[in-house]
Amino acid sequence: MSRLILRRARVENAAAPRDLLIEDGVVRTVGTVPDTEVGESIDCAGRIVLPGFVEPHLHLDKALLDAVRPNPDGTLAGAIAVTGELKRAFTHTDVRDRARTVLETAIRNGTTLIRAHPDVDPVAGLLGVEVLIELREKYRQLVDLQIVAFPQEGIFRSPGTEKLLTAAITAGADVVGGCPYNEDSLADAHRHVELVLDLAAEHGLPADLHADFADDASDPRYALAEFIAEQTARRGLSGRVAIGHATSLAGRPPADRARALAALAEAGVAVVPLPATDLHLGGRHDTTATRRGIAPVRELWAAGVLAACSSNNIRNAFTPYGSADALDTALLLAQTGHLSGPTDLARVLRMITYDAARVTGTADDYGIRPGARADLVVLDSTTYDDIVLDRPDRAYVIKAGRVVARTTRTTELLAP
Repeated sequence: MSRLILRRARVENAAAPRDLLIEDGVVRTVGTVPDTEVGESIDCAGRIVLPGFVEPHLHLDKALLDAVRPNPDGTLAGAIAVTGELKRAFTHTDVRDRARTVLETAIRNGTTLIRAHPDVDPVAGLLGVEVLIELREKYRQLVDLQIVAFPQEGIFRSPGTEKLLTAAITAGADVVGGCPYNEDSLADAHRHVELVLDLAAEHGLPADLHADFADDASDPRYALAEFIAEQTARRGLSGRVAIGHATSLAGRPPADRARALAALAEAGVAVVPLPATDLHLGGRHDTTATRRGIAPVRELWAAGVLAACSSNNIRNAFTPYGSADALDTALLLAQTGHLSGPTDLARVLRMITYDAARVTGTADDYGIRPGARADLVVLDSTTYDDIVLDRPDRAYVIKAGRVVARTTRTTELLAP
């Protein structure tokens, strides 16, 4: 039996420190653990313990490409074009090495679950899926990896992709992905959504679509929220469908937006804003008052829409920044979403913990309570309200009750 004891740990926003007893990867006790209990012991000294961070939307296969060839014009179309060309030269070793670098960085930053979106299309084939299946097994004791079969180039405008999606599912993909705005017409975008959700229903899998990624809804291919909600409800997939980006929601008139949010809430469709990418690619054609599209997070909350946030891309044509740090993403979302103060910041923190676990379908045994899986992060902080603001060091990262990463930093101010 493996045992780990965290002593004097401040569990989330608890008023006083408590002890945690972990056995065989599961939290057994939250309270007082007698000194006579044996096992590896860590004195948290009042530092905060949170459930491990969850990245519900990350492109590991396309990470770290910006040094190879950057986006020529900073637009979404430019990013897709550049990446499409670079994909032609991908090799198993190349994709594996770049994905592994980001994966290990995310683990050090406290992430214990990642939903990754490798491209599936006639150019990339199943390479990204195959690499991530390999990494899922190799790193399974350090992080949980969900694999999304993602048709970045569209399905109907990229013949052969439908068969590849089915092959990816057969190979071991966990989620059916979608990218309906990359079809040539609204009709094909609708067919794209229907096919993705049909595959999800047929195979008993969740679906995760890139959708409504534009500054406004003037092009109807970027205004599919209600259609996705309707098709989700029709197939009984409530709670199993998410859409990433959804930036055009912020550009729709208030009444129109309210109807879309109500439809998403009623159908149980989650929204995952991706602020680093959304800010970088948004407003590229504006000449005055440049729009920096971010999904309307406060309105999502008010409407009852489940919302999480994630890094999306790391240092490539879509996002030439990032370090796979969920707390960095949380702070950026707060800064750009008019979210501030302890109540808002606590809610933003949930978007990379509890709400992100709900998006990825892993909430049943998530958290810090007896019976929960022991995926935890000990922060080098004793102040809960300042976590998003300070983004403290991850002193210990714990996966299934085992320390898998630790950070020790010494800073000394030399008096004048």
